[in-house]
Amino acid sequence: MLRGFQIRTNSLLRLKEVLPDSTLDRLLASSRGCQVRSLAASAAAQPKVQDGQKSSQNKKKLDSNLGESKSFGLNLFRGQISADQVFPFPEVLTPDQRQELQELVDPTAKFFEEVNDAGKNDTLEKVEDHSMQGLREMGAFGLQVPQDLGGLGLTNTQYARLVEVVGAHDLGVGITLGAHQSIGFKGILLFGNPEQKEKYLPRVASGEDMAAFCLTEPASGSDASSIRTRAVPSADGSHYVLNGSKIWISNGGLAEVFTVFAQCPVTDEKTGETKDKVTAFIVERKFGGVSSGPPEKKMGIKASNTAEVYFEDVKVPAENVLGGVGGGFKVAMNILNNGRFGMAAALSGTMRSCISKAVDHAANRTQFGMKIETYGAIQEKIARMTMMHYVTEVLSFNF
Repeated sequence: MLRGFQIRTNSLLRLKEVLPDSTLDRLLASSRGCQVRSLAASAAAQPKVQDGQKSSQNKKKLDSNLGESKSFGLNLFRGQISADQVFPFPEVLTPDQRQELQELVDPTAKFFEEVNDAGKNDTLEKVEDHSMQGLREMGAFGLQVPQDLGGLGLTNTQYARLVEVVGAHDLGVGITLGAHQSIGFKGILLFGNPEQKEKYLPRVASGEDMAAFCLTEPASGSDASSIRTRAVPSADGSHYVLNGSKIWISNGGLAEVFTVFAQCPVTDEKTGETKDKVTAFIVERKFGGVSSGPPEKKMGIKASNTAEVYFEDVKVPAENVLGGVGGGFKVAMNILNNGRFGMAAALSGTMRSCISKAVDHAANRTQFGMKIETYGAIQEKIARMTMMHYVTEVLSFNF
């Protein structure tokens, strides 16, 4: 009973704090006025606690109940920011690697600010020749190729940081470089034997030859196992005859070296049964029988070349099988999985550039007599953009 009285008294105290006196008077005059007046008298006898003091006492009580916590989410509800849970930014580079990266970032940014013209590239629907040559001289076509094979030998994190600079300035160039090395010759880097690496990597790392990744077909997109391009081994086993076509191939009209996926008859040694399995091949345009269609007309990133590629009775040497006969599906999935972070890194740069422009606009645009940066809706938009950029950057760089 005493517990119930305390609860009712505390309830009335809260009512007294929030209800106007006139409303409380009407409540006291109601049919249960006697009981309420009795509660009111008891409440009046309670010592008053100032609002600030009460808030402080409640906070101390809450803190003592919960104890110390490193949870970022929990501490937000306690009015505390555990910054050490989200900052500093994840760091996976050694001091030497950071120094090397910084020496590359500054000249790369300068190149895109002073030499490359993104607007002109978009108008011409191609990357200007002098920009391509400048990228070759910077080593931009072989960022992750080992140094002993003509590349810069960068880690995934170093690569992501440089690609972010590209994405902030010109995605047309970003797609050209990404299609070349994130997927174009990535298969040689991941699955090539020593002879294949020695033959092809120096050429593609220098930018002498462009590379492209040929998987998608009119009837086959994400379902890589359903491709119809075929490669049939010759009678003497010295080469394969490749026939088929690929669509939406980035660098398709520029490339000299292609990673091509085709169905190939494979005989099971145990059962003797022959089935088609996807196999990856390194194909050169100069083998003959390789052609490409006109560049696709696109709504954006117009400077990157996208075209259909056709293979007609192309003789591919047997030593150009990549990852073993029948192992093409594994090769394709590993290339795509390994290369995806590069796209996220490039778009992280795009996001950073867009946020910068949005903040500048909000700080200078006046509506209803106030800068729009002062309005909550605009602040929330920018906060959300910044949050998404931070997450994207963390996931791209932390490899």
